[in-house]
Amino acid sequence: MLTKLTFVNIPMKLEILLSLHHLESGQYFICSIEGVCAGGGYELALSCDHILLLDDGSSSMSLPEVPLLAVLPGTGGLTRVTDKRKVRKDLADVFCTMEEGLKAKKAQEWKLVDTITKKSNYDETLKDIIQQNIKIDNSYKKGIKLNEIKKQIINNDHIQYSTIELLIDRPNKNAKIVIKSPDLINVDNENDIVNQGDQFWLLRCARELDDILLHLRFNELDLGVIIFSSQGSLNDILFYDNLLHEYSSNWFIKEIKHLWNRTLKRIDLTSRSLVTLIEPGSCFGGFLSEIIFASDRSYMAEGVFDDSNDPEAKIALSKSNFNFFKMSNGITRLETRFLNESEKIKELENEIGKELDSQMALNIGLVTFSFDDIDWEDEVRIFLEERSSFSPDSMTGLEANLRFAGPETMETKIFGRLTAWQNWIFQRPNAVGEEGALKKYGSGNRSKFNWERV
Repeated sequence: MLTKLTFVNIPMKLEILLSLHHLESGQYFICSIEGVCAGGGYELALSCDHILLLDDGSSSMSLPEVPLLAVLPGTGGLTRVTDKRKVRKDLADVFCTMEEGLKAKKAQEWKLVDTITKKSNYDETLKDIIQQNIKIDNSYKKGIKLNEIKKQIINNDHIQYSTIELLIDRPNKNAKIVIKSPDLINVDNENDIVNQGDQFWLLRCARELDDILLHLRFNELDLGVIIFSSQGSLNDILFYDNLLHEYSSNWFIKEIKHLWNRTLKRIDLTSRSLVTLIEPGSCFGGFLSEIIFASDRSYMAEGVFDDSNDPEAKIALSKSNFNFFKMSNGITRLETRFLNESEKIKELENEIGKELDSQMALNIGLVTFSFDDIDWEDEVRIFLEERSSFSPDSMTGLEANLRFAGPETMETKIFGRLTAWQNWIFQRPNAVGEEGALKKYGSGNRSKFNWERV
């Protein structure tokens, strides 16, 4: 059963997804409102690019959560009213504290909708809006079919995908995601890539990683630490990384890049402690090394381990780490890591294509710690035990605040501020107590509030 907070989180991610599809793929979203559009319905409308409202004297929109439920329009509504719709803050205050909402003329006057029209002209107006915003002709493109993701559930603690493996350690409350490098393919032109469809490794891996992250989010609520690891050839990863740039103008590659961008953002926004273990035989390079920079900490093995045939751990930067994948704050993970250090970023660009061992990576700030085979196991164990012993609430708050240094955007406001306030309010007695508004809603009885404001 989904908790209320999980329920709120689902439409929030959907609404951000609509915005990303518009920015990345040029898709245009229109919300057509014929009737009453309240609460989460209007929050969904706010994430669209154009809102059309029927002017019939009864159709309206509202965000009545505060007066009716003592909670917030918490899936982005408050932020989008002011930051996206540019509604004046005093008018926004009025709108967000009224139960009945606004009808067509006033809603348009306050910038809460883009277009209003009478019933007789409604269909024609909607068609005009659609025609005016068809800016990309996709009719010549032949799409691909996304088949169901194949996975083998070995047991409750072990799931095997074609490119990734999930290993759960329940006693220690952690999950390990192991990404495996692909086999090389012959690519003479972009058709060789498109013809592979959903079996193209870059697409397959992104979908499987996204599936694992969603599985952990909804089905494994008690696991506090996610460990990222990789196995395979660094050169093979860099080969696929280069395809993202060599065929960057191809629609298929563009969409795969956007999918990786969204998946990496999902990692950024995951409310678990994130650590990357760069072990002997790992393959973190290019786009895959973004996971290192998304993690709260990273540990890199030094040298070759005794009793192991795996090669020394190395990582590599590529063009994918520079102005390619952006976080919610609008800058790259390296720019966030080295905030306001433009010279440092330029120095790192000189390392593109080089295989960096643990000491080199440590010296230039790409990893947190480096340990040899004598200390590796103990240091990693101590970290995992310590992390799992901390309060989950304090860790979620700590990590959410530390991950998004730098500029504030509408996206960071929603996830970093509005979400936090909503989660707090949903646990307060004024909302969920026996006399709270959520408990009393629909009963005909008035709620009783604790009137302390501080």
